[in-house]
Order: sequence, then structure tokens, then C-alpha cells
Amino acid sequence: MDPYLNTCREISRLLTNRYSTSFSLGIRVFPRAFQDAIYSIYGFVRVADEIVDTFNIPGREKLFNEFCREVDKALDQKISTNPILHAFQSVFHEYGLDRSWVEAFLRSMEMDLAQKTFSRQDFEAYVYGSAEVIGLMCLKVFCGSDEALFSRLMAPARDLGAAFQKVNFLRDMKADWDLRGRIYMPDIPSLEKIDEACKNRMQGEIKEDLASALKGIRALPAVAKLPVYSVFLYYEGLFQKIQERPVHDLLARRLRVADARKLLLLLKAVWQVKILRTC
Repeated sequence: MDPYLNTCREISRLLTNRYSTSFSLGIRVFPRAFQDAIYSIYGFVRVADEIVDTFNIPGREKLFNEFCREVDKALDQKISTNPILHAFQSVFHEYGLDRSWVEAFLRSMEMDLAQKTFSRQDFEAYVYGSAEVIGLMCLKVFCGSDEALFSRLMAPARDLGAAFQKVNFLRDMKADWDLRGRIYMPDIPSLEKIDEACKNRMQGEIKEDLASALKGIRALPAVAKLPVYSVFLYYEGLFQKIQERPVHDLLARRLRVADARKLLLLLKAVWQVKILRTC
């Protein structure tokens, strides 16, 4: 075994566990080989997002551009002294990920450096790059060499990523505005313009995305179905809480799912997938 690569994967695992308890809970249900790949993808995504969202320093654009060059170098040379990028490039090459997905992701992250409002066209491009391509990367890992299955599940995988991202948009409206002066809701110029009609439009999109995604989850290989479904249930539960709250509540505080509830949702996923086989 490669001790450097194993160490890099462990760093990606640590990063994921520190940042996302719900996502980490789902990943732990995967076989170890899948765990390493998904942790490595998430670690790459997390570092890029940190640069554009929380590194509030002068020259942040330069730092992001340097990161992009490091990504290109890692993918080209199949090695990196950045542990997160070394773990990611290994997954990229092992599973044959599409370079255009990485480029689309980085373009969306670049939008976060300066863009504060989004037209419908910008919104769709942002969601594709920030979320849908992540669904495609994970699906490629799940399907392995089964290209026919991958092609059949591409649309549901994109919809799953889009649904998760749009739920995050509704949950984080206040934080996105207060901390970053940013509104992701399409064609909305300021926080005061977000009303129930705007929220309902987004909720309608999420419902359609989740319905499509669930059909795809049911067709996943057995080893991937349970962990993906467990994360699906978490976001579905969060979305239900969002639907129950008026806009002014969402703008007052950030909703969350308690850790005990997350564990119950995981047990529900096990029950439905392994026992009842209803998913």
C-alpha cells in the first residue's frame, strides 16, 4: 500500500468528519473502498468552498487561482504535495472522472468570489457546477465500469445534487446574506424581495428533483443504495421542516436536524433498504 496516498485519504476523511456530521454518517455505511473515494471527492470540494466562502482575506482571488492551477497540475501529473488534491487526483484517475466536471465545479466556485445575485441562467449554471457534477462524480464511483448504468442514472444523480443544493439555499438564506451579501434565489435583487411565492417556486423545483432522485437511488448498485438513501432521508427531513416554516422564520434562524434525528433516519434507511426492501 502507498503510505502517502493512505495518509492523504485519511486527511480527507478527517476534513469531512469535521465539517459534515450528516454526510459523514452516510459515508460510513459504504464499503471502505467507496468511503475513501467519496471522502476524497468531498475533501476537494470542501477546500475550494472554504477558499471562496470563509477565507476572508485580501488576495482571496489570487489564492483561488493558485488552487485552480494546483488542481490542474495534480490531475496532469497524477501527484500533488497538497494532500487533499493528491487524494482527489487518485480518485479522478481510478474512476475516470470527466475533466469538464472539475472545470464546471471550479467555475461555480469562482462565481462565489464576486457574484452577489443570480439570473435564472446564472443560477442553473451555478447549481450544475456546484452540486450536479458532484452527483455525477459520486455516481461514477458507484457504477465503476458499468457505463450503461451510469448513463441511465446520470439525470437522477444530477437532480439529487441539485435538490441538496437548493435545500441548502433555502436553509442558509440569512447566513448567505449576512456573511457574504449573497442571494442565490434566481432573479431576486435583495433579501427583502424574498417572499412566500419565491419560496414556493424553489420548493416546487426541489420536490421534482427529489422525486427524480429517488427513482435513481432505487436503481443504484446494492452497495451504494443504503448510504445514498440515508443522506436523501436527511435532506428530505430538512426540506419538510423548511416547508413548514414561513419565510420570516427562515430569515431569522438556520434550521438543523438534531444528531439523534439523524441517527433515527439512518436506522429508517436500514429498515427500508435491508429489511422491507421498499427503496
